[in-house]
Amino acid sequence: MNLRSLVRCAVLFLPLAASAHVNSPDVYFDGNAGPYHLLVTVRPPAVIPGIAQIEIRSASPDVEQVEVVPQRMTGPGANLAPTADPAERSATDPQMFHGKLWIMGRGSWKVSVRVNGKKGAGELGVPLPAISVNSVKMQMAMGGLLAFLGIALVAGMVGIAGAATREAKLDPGEEPSPVQKKRSFRTMGGATVFLIVVLILANWWWGLDASANARLNYKIPHAETSLHAGNVLQVRLDNPNTLENALSPWMYERVKRLNLPIGDSLGVVQLNDLIPDHGHIMHLFLVSMPDMKSFWHLHPDASTEGQFADKLPSLPAGHYQIYADIVHANGFPETQISAIDLPAIAGEPLRGDDSGAADLAASDRVSQLSGGYRMVWEDSQPRIKTNQAMWFRFRVVDKDGKPAQLEDYMGMAGHAAFISTDGQVFAHVHPAGSVSMAAVNLAEGAGQQTTMANMPGMNPPANGEVSFPYGLPQPGDYRIFVQVKRAGQVETGEFAVRAEN
Repeated sequence: MNLRSLVRCAVLFLPLAASAHVNSPDVYFDGNAGPYHLLVTVRPPAVIPGIAQIEIRSASPDVEQVEVVPQRMTGPGANLAPTADPAERSATDPQMFHGKLWIMGRGSWKVSVRVNGKKGAGELGVPLPAISVNSVKMQMAMGGLLAFLGIALVAGMVGIAGAATREAKLDPGEEPSPVQKKRSFRTMGGATVFLIVVLILANWWWGLDASANARLNYKIPHAETSLHAGNVLQVRLDNPNTLENALSPWMYERVKRLNLPIGDSLGVVQLNDLIPDHGHIMHLFLVSMPDMKSFWHLHPDASTEGQFADKLPSLPAGHYQIYADIVHANGFPETQISAIDLPAIAGEPLRGDDSGAADLAASDRVSQLSGGYRMVWEDSQPRIKTNQAMWFRFRVVDKDGKPAQLEDYMGMAGHAAFISTDGQVFAHVHPAGSVSMAAVNLAEGAGQQTTMANMPGMNPPANGEVSFPYGLPQPGDYRIFVQVKRAGQVETGEFAVRAEN
């Protein structure tokens, strides 16, 4: 077998896994599979090859059968789907189905949900970014058991070698001679030395393999941010997940020499393949820490490859946590993080889709907007269980309680950012869920405008309500920033919530 074949075979067995956003790995998607309205939750495996847990809730009771299929988002694997796995109906909830899927490599995937029922058949593609940020360590009890079994195996092999030169050729009941005993001891000593060498070499191989796996773990990119000319924020993207960083120098040189197309199989990303996500190459979020009263959603322009710049609006001085959302051509989303200390800035008026506010106050029920309008969290809960898929529903009303007329904001009814108060969790969520719209476009195989228009909750409703399917990933305190457009102006509401196990 040549090196090209060896590399391709090795790729299939690399332990990798899945995640999305910042410390928010689960995928939540509200969409239509033909005539069926579904809420799909995908919980990626910790390592890959690994099993993703999938929950499908139907909005109506007319679904009879659900199947799930893992597929690559792009490339040859996108057209080579394996046999579909059936999802089982819940014994306690007839509109809930549970499925499991093996995810065999890192990168950009989709879960195809195939539905059959009284209204016919339908299919829905759910984007799934597959990565791993850590290697899973062996449990101590398992390690101790394997060590004991290994010692027993070595002792048994040494004993067998000794017996083979001592009693193997003797008649029953015959005692071995002193010469045979000495030969047995020499054989056992040689076998011991040989097996120790084998163990040392095996441990060396194990260490090399562990190091190779560690290099393949996804490194969260940290963008470089700096302030220039008083109010120009420059963002330089980081790219720690290159092919050179993913492979050992020896392997990288040979892969490069043979020009092997294994980058997508390894989940390698680059900065020259970014695509727009609902109209913008980058969605940049700035939030002041720790008070979280100043929140901004901006859209810098690309200057050169991996570099962006934007003129900041007027904002107060403070320490700002920064999250930069981008999407690669294969549908793989990234959120690059950074932080910067800013002076008070006398900037320019907000333009285009840029939005934000500097005097927000968090509430667990009602957030005050301009002109006497209010944003109300419907069914607000001061405490929510972690990893619980639910709709976060908000309604905008005027001073008399009448529903506001919401307008389209970047192709949808609204946007939400879920951020933990320590800044360690961030998720940019849409009415369709926690997936990027560019990835949905690739998963569905349709034009972005048509696809987004057909998604539940994407068009501004007449009742002033906007909702976001999501689940808080970790215990702790969070802020939810909800943005909607009314009377030509983007307004931001802030809400406080606590997640508990």
